[in-house]
Amino acid sequence: MSIKTLNSREIYRNPWLRLREDEIERSNGTRGLYSVVDKDDCAIIIPIEGDRIFLVEQFRYTIQQRSLELPQGGWETADVDPEELARGELREETGFAASTMTNLGMMYVAYGFANQKQYVFLASGLTHVGTDFDAEEHDLTLHSFTIAEFEQMLLDGTIRDTCTLAAWGLYKVWKEKPDPA
Repeated sequence: MSIKTLNSREIYRNPWLRLREDEIERSNGTRGLYSVVDKDDCAIIIPIEGDRIFLVEQFRYTIQQRSLELPQGGWETADVDPEELARGELREETGFAASTMTNLGMMYVAYGFANQKQYVFLASGLTHVGTDFDAEEHDLTLHSFTIAEFEQMLLDGTIRDTCTLAAWGLYKVWKEKPDPA
């Protein structure tokens, strides 16, 4: 490894994340500090039925705006099964259960400062079973768009969520493979 941890200390904790500060030494001998956000794994779900995709819209405090995005989230629980998490988040945010959940892969949300993994799932065979919002999701609304409308919103900047953009890119690559199964 090109960076060695010399010392590590937790400087902040709440139910959603932990922030630590590490004293480091690079392979060239220079020392420094690295701040790391530790967060439990999360999932992002691409719910598609026919030629329609389902997105959620909610107020995002950090940017002080409402945001359209794919359903996503975590349970602030270590070692959760990724598919169980994805099914739970899909149900919580959209009210859908999926007969098929296809694991498309894993990506890091923002590994420049956080170590959170996000699992990407394609949800199909959707059945509405009722929502189960968390308190933080009180203003969440569900929207349905054609794939063409959704892709236009990605291009014109209506959708700016990097996790949604990255998950869609992974889905497109997966779908274009000769045998996506």
